[in-house]
Amino acid sequence: MTPGSATNAFSFLVETVFHLYLIALMLRVLLETIGADYYNPVCQALIKITDPVVSPLSRVLPRIGKFSLAGLVALYIIQVISLVAVGLISGWALDPLVIALLAVMRLVRMLLVLYLILIIVGVILSWVGHGFRHPIVPLIFQLTEPVLAPIRRVLPSLGGFDLSPLVAIILIQFLIILLGV
Repeated sequence: MTPGSATNAFSFLVETVFHLYLIALMLRVLLETIGADYYNPVCQALIKITDPVVSPLSRVLPRIGKFSLAGLVALYIIQVISLVAVGLISGWALDPLVIALLAVMRLVRMLLVLYLILIIVGVILSWVGHGFRHPIVPLIFQLTEPVLAPIRRVLPSLGGFDLSPLVAIILIQFLIILLGV
């Protein structure tokens, strides 16, 4: 085993653990924003996982309308910590301004990829999931509706075919490529 492979392995592990937590935190923020059912077991699990970070911040940071400022700040802080940890493991030169900007760009990319996955899963569920009664199913449709509804208003009706997911996927892919992170 070469020293580079050990560094890559630890870097991968640290980044993956942070990434999974960031996804849970991002889902919590999104579900709070859309006003998802608080008593849904998936929401309860996300709250339980992320509350140790969000709860102390929510005492200091107010909500802005439907947005949890504490959740957004927690997302940013944890993304910065993730970048610093991976940077230290990998031996990168850590420029604070670059890390600050990269954290924002990575969070935007994560949001786009999350929506890409949610839309694809929503399409698959609309084809085969009519009898599927998992608590996550309504949340997927609630999360994707704010993205798909504006597209549906612009697209003409095509006799029962909803092309809004296709348009959304193309736009999201375009934004991910444009972002370049």
